[in-house]
Amino acid sequence: MGSQAPLPIFIEPMTLDDVDAVIEIERRSFPTPWSRAAFVSELLDNDRAHYMVARLKTEAGPRVVGYIGMWIIAGEGHITNVAVHPDYRQRGIGRRLLEAAADLCRSCAARRMTLEVRVSNIVAQRLYEDIGFVSAGIRKGYYRDNNEDAIIMWKDL
Repeated sequence: MGSQAPLPIFIEPMTLDDVDAVIEIERRSFPTPWSRAAFVSELLDNDRAHYMVARLKTEAGPRVVGYIGMWIIAGEGHITNVAVHPDYRQRGIGRRLLEAAADLCRSCAARRMTLEVRVSNIVAQRLYEDIGFVSAGIRKGYYRDNNEDAIIMWKDL
C-alpha cells in the first residue's frame, strides 16, 4: 500500500447503476477497454460472473473508485478484470478488491484463483505476488492491442 492513509471504502456487488462509473475507470485504465454491452452482459447473462465495486464514502455520497470481475467455474475463480481509478491508486483499494474476491471464492467452495497480467505491468505483478499469487507460465501474444504476452498467475486458497 502507498504511504497515504487508507481510504474509507466498502466493497459490494456491482449493479447496473454502477456501469457508467466502471466504464470510466475501464477507459482510464486499459488501452482496449471493455464495452458497456460487455459489462451489462456479464451482470445479466453470465451466472458464473461475479462483479464487485469499491465505493469511497464522500460527503456527496458513495463514489465507485474500483472494481473487480471474476468467473467461478469448477472450483476456481478466474479474475477477468480489476482496476482502480487513477486518482485513487496505491491506496490499498486493489488489494481490498482482490481480498474480497478471494473471500467470495472461499464462500463458493473454490480452491484456487487465477488471472493474467501483462509482462510489463510490474506494479500489478508485485501486488499479486504480495497476496500469494505465483507465476505459472506465459500466454504468448495474449493482449490484442499490442500482442504483449501475459503472465498466468495462480493462488491456492
